[in-house]
Amino acid sequence: MLTDAQLAIVKSTVPLLESGGEALTTHFYKMLMRDYPQVRPLFNRTHQASGDQPRALANGVLMYARHIDRLEALGPLAAQIVNKHVAVQIMPEHYPMVGDCLLRAIREVLGAEIATDAVIDAWGAAYGQLADILIGAEQQVYDAKAQAPGGWRGARNFIVARKVAESDEITSFYFRAQDGGALLDFEPGQYIGLRMVVDGEEQRRQYSLSAPLNLPGQPPQYRISVKREAGGKVSRHLHDEIHEGAVVELFPPSGDFSLAAGDKPLVLISGGVGITPMLSMLEAALANGRPVHFIHAARDGGVHAFRDHVEQLAARHPQLRRFFCYERERAGDRRPDATGMIDRALLQRWMPATTDVDAYFVGPKPFMKAVKRYLREIGVPDAQSRYEFFGPAAALD
Repeated sequence: MLTDAQLAIVKSTVPLLESGGEALTTHFYKMLMRDYPQVRPLFNRTHQASGDQPRALANGVLMYARHIDRLEALGPLAAQIVNKHVAVQIMPEHYPMVGDCLLRAIREVLGAEIATDAVIDAWGAAYGQLADILIGAEQQVYDAKAQAPGGWRGARNFIVARKVAESDEITSFYFRAQDGGALLDFEPGQYIGLRMVVDGEEQRRQYSLSAPLNLPGQPPQYRISVKREAGGKVSRHLHDEIHEGAVVELFPPSGDFSLAAGDKPLVLISGGVGITPMLSMLEAALANGRPVHFIHAARDGGVHAFRDHVEQLAARHPQLRRFFCYERERAGDRRPDATGMIDRALLQRWMPATTDVDAYFVGPKPFMKAVKRYLREIGVPDAQSRYEFFGPAAALD
């Protein structure tokens, strides 16, 4: 239990961490990878190298410290962390390893004159409180998923039933349970965790579920649609080495970015591979008769995945309006609705007549920053504008 004195110390050190938070977490990550190699599979090293993961951790730590005396002000951050942890199967035994490196990093980066024994003790108590909160919340989620129909705990073997190229960059993988048992359903927009060994090293990743669990005329199965990333160790392995009939390990579906029930017009906005969670949202909304404006941006027709599928849905569902924007139009491409970059005027032209909509958007961070700003300027309430990051979360404002 944190004492009043420890609370005061933690809050007083927030400005110091804000000025050097990224340096602190970068040092922390290096220490953690070196001293506790068993946690390496839990972290995406591409995101570490880019600085995204240290930045996300710094933001989470600072948000927690800033609101340590009123944790309700953290809003959705705690749920996002819990769902990410569940997707890669963070366990209680991992928390002491992280805590040890975090406290040592504080001491080494800030120096003993600033990071006194009292400061380290206060941060140790604060981290212990945070760990207890997350461990308890994650245990509840693990138990709920294990006890639900078709649910399980830990890794489960799945067979790659189909592998389908969707564009020049994106390939879909359909997974059926090797044991033939029932599968846990998921909320449209959620992702699934995957564990595999690549070049002798265990890797864990999360990929959005891009289709409903029950496709017409087929047994229950999960589908992910993966973009081949130039520096992506796992994505390249999936594209090049994982074929139909292969066995992979999956963790139960997770994620707090999901389609909320409602009858307002729905606007789904995606860029590139950000289309993947939107597809399951689109199917669910159309099944309920909800009006949908589906807006997708791609570099060109060669990398535009699922165009035929969306066109077919639009032909069957008059409440669906779809719009495609290509950064450039190549010879032989089917014509998009616009060429260039989506700007505020274009987005407003493709939106419903009302601004009382539910908007969801996913894509590259610059794309998401622009879309968030445009939606606000158009008049969509912030509470009705929702988004998800592929990888560590970051601030869009």
